[in-house]
Amino acid sequence: MISAISLSDQLVAQQGDRTRVLVVGAGVAGITLAALLRAAGQHPVLVERGRQGQAPGYMLGLLPFVDPVIRRLGVEPAYLERSVGMHRYLLRGATGRRLREYSLDGALAPFGRYRGIAREDLLDVIATENLPVTFGCTVADLAQEDDGVRVVLDEEGARHESVFHAVIGADGLHSGIRDLVLAPGDVSRVDTGWGGWVAWSDADDSPDLYEETWGDGFFVGIYPVLGRTGVFVGGPRSLAAEGPAAMVARVRRALRTRDARTERALAAVGDGYHWAFNDVRSARWTVGRVALLGDAAAGFLPTAGVGASMAMESAAVLADLLTDASPEQVIAAYTAYEGAQRGRVEQAQDSSRQLARLMFRSGRLLTRVRDVATRAISFERAFGPILRLLADRPEPPAARHRLPAQPRKDLA
Repeated sequence: MISAISLSDQLVAQQGDRTRVLVVGAGVAGITLAALLRAAGQHPVLVERGRQGQAPGYMLGLLPFVDPVIRRLGVEPAYLERSVGMHRYLLRGATGRRLREYSLDGALAPFGRYRGIAREDLLDVIATENLPVTFGCTVADLAQEDDGVRVVLDEEGARHESVFHAVIGADGLHSGIRDLVLAPGDVSRVDTGWGGWVAWSDADDSPDLYEETWGDGFFVGIYPVLGRTGVFVGGPRSLAAEGPAAMVARVRRALRTRDARTERALAAVGDGYHWAFNDVRSARWTVGRVALLGDAAAGFLPTAGVGASMAMESAAVLADLLTDASPEQVIAAYTAYEGAQRGRVEQAQDSSRQLARLMFRSGRLLTRVRDVATRAISFERAFGPILRLLADRPEPPAARHRLPAQPRKDLA
C-alpha cells in the first residue's frame, strides 16, 4: 500500500543509509525498484509529480517476466488474488470474423503465468506495506558532482536541495529526468499515427480470454481483469480526432460479425483516457550517477503487452546491483545494469514495433491479406522473440558484491 508522506520525512528517514538513492516516478518501474530496495533495508526517496490517485487506470497483461519479482517482494498471494489468469487469446479479422483462438498455456507454461490486472491494483500490490511516496514533487534541477548528484526538488512550490549518490529516472514516457541528462539525439521515437480510448465494461463469462479485432483502419481490444473488463478502441489519429462516438460508429459499420461481448465493449467507450500509440528509446540508460528505468529508458507500444513486465524485470536487476553497492560503486552498478538489460528490452521493443506494423493497417486489400496470413501463424511463431527472452531470463547477479570500487570522497 502506498503511503503519502512529506519529502522532509523521507529525507530524514534516509539519513542513516550508506548509499542514498532518489527514485523519480511512482509508476510500475519506480515502485518496484523502491519496494525491492526497502525490502533490503534501504530507504530510497520516492517522488511522483502527479497527485495521489491521479494517474489514469488501465489494464495490464503481465507475462512470466514478473513472477520472480513478485515472489521476491513477498506479495504472490495478493498478486494472484487481485489478477486473473489469461489462458486464451482470440484474434478477429477486419469484418469481425474469428480468425484463430490460441491457447496461452502450452507455450508459456514452462516459464510461469500470464495474468491480467488493473494498473492501480498492481501498484497497490507491489507497493508492499506503507511504501512512502511524496506526491506533487518534481526535480527542478540537478547537477552531477564527483561523489553525488545535487538535486533541487520542488514539492508543490517548496524547494528542497539534497545530495544523492544515485538518481533513477522512472518518470515515464515523457521523462523529465531523461530531458535533463540526455541530448535530443540520444532519444528516438516511433509514432504509429494511431491512438484511441481506454474504457471499462462489466466482467463477462470469459475472464480468461484476451480478444483483439484487427480491423481496416481500427482496432478493438478486450482485456479482462479482476471483476471487470478493460476495453480499447482506436484507429488512425486523423479519425480518432473526431472523437470516440465517431470512432465507435465506424467500427460498428465495418464489423459484419458482432457478438454480445463486442457490443458491450463498444458501448462502454466514451470520453475517457486517450492513449496515443507512440514509443521512445534512449540510446543511453546511464549518465554518471543518473540512470533511466522503465518507460523513461524504453517506452513501449502496447501491442505485445510486454512493457510493464520488462520494466519490472529491469527494476529487479537494478535493485540487485544497488542493494550492496557502496557510494563509490554506483557507476559500476549502473554499467552492469545497462549491459544486462538494454539489449533485452530493445529486443522486446522491436517485437512490439513489428507487431504494430501488422496490426495498424488500413486498406481492404492489405487487411484481407493480413487476415489470411495471421490465420496460419502459430502462437510460438508470432511470439517467438518474447518466448526466447523468457527462456533467457536474468538470474540475480552473483557478482554484485565484486563491483569495482572508486576512490572514496565524502559528499559535499
